[in-house]
Amino acid sequence: MHKKTTAGLAGAAAALLGLTACGGTSDAASGGGAELDLVGFSVLEAGNKELISAFGGTDAGQDVEFVTSYGSSGDQSRAVEAGKAADFVHLSLEPDMQRLVDADLVGSDWNSDDSAGIASQSVVVFVVRPGNPKGIDSWDDLVADGVSVITPNPASSGSAKWNILAAYGQAIAAGGDEADAEKFLAGMLANAAALPESARDATTLFTGGTGDVLLSYENEAILAKQSGAELDYVVPDTTLLIENPAAVTNDADPAAQDFKDFLLSEEGQTIYAKYGFRPLVEGVEVEVEGAADPADPFPTPDELLTVTEDFNGWGEANTKYFDEEKGIVTELLAESGKG
Repeated sequence: MHKKTTAGLAGAAAALLGLTACGGTSDAASGGGAELDLVGFSVLEAGNKELISAFGGTDAGQDVEFVTSYGSSGDQSRAVEAGKAADFVHLSLEPDMQRLVDADLVGSDWNSDDSAGIASQSVVVFVVRPGNPKGIDSWDDLVADGVSVITPNPASSGSAKWNILAAYGQAIAAGGDEADAEKFLAGMLANAAALPESARDATTLFTGGTGDVLLSYENEAILAKQSGAELDYVVPDTTLLIENPAAVTNDADPAAQDFKDFLLSEEGQTIYAKYGFRPLVEGVEVEVEGAADPADPFPTPDELLTVTEDFNGWGEANTKYFDEEKGIVTELLAESGKG
């Protein structure tokens, strides 16, 4: 067992735009500012509204207008690859960004900055009914008889891939081998009530009354509580660090880089923290409404897994677990009849 920490401890849903080039426009000729196309995964929307407003109050953000689009990460990535306009992309996981690198829409050095290309982070948690009536506080509870589980579908949702790797990795961290991890995952999938397309769809389904436990981002659980949903959540002793990449596209207006810099600043990360994202920078202190403990919103798990250290990075993990034909998870989903 090993412990890890980070700084601060931290179909296509959108319509394709055909031949529209990747990148926004600047109407400087008419004396206006830039117009930026921001494409993100679904759970960013609430935090980005305040972030964009705050950016507009800075010198760099004056007169910058945004056109935003949100949806499941894989669908958003494929839409940009197919021609959807984008100056700034903020996705759930690295393979969705790599798709845009391979399409020459994002530079290969996108992750060479001080944050290694990461713009937001969270952890996988268990979202439960108020008061946690079934006493769900460990991974073993998710394979117990009579427990109904919801997690998004990894075929479309980046959130689902984080959830699945957290479930798989904790079995190995507990002393098991890959066979034990696959057995655990098969048991959890057998208990799955539904596999919605995105993290937001999964949360909507759960808050509507389906399921006993929802695997989700910590920030999504916090946001749901902020929005009035009646639920609780548990940070398991062993969980996975979720790291969400962001990049400025190759043909973007220069204002997109200014926006990224603001997002990664202490002010930007403080705004994200208010919506449940674990800050990437030191010095962020904020009481978070909706957190299990608003005064201590981001507790340190006993063991924090990472894709880099525990799964040899997304380059290997995405193929090994999620390849469309031979991935371990793909095969388990097919066997479960719920893929």
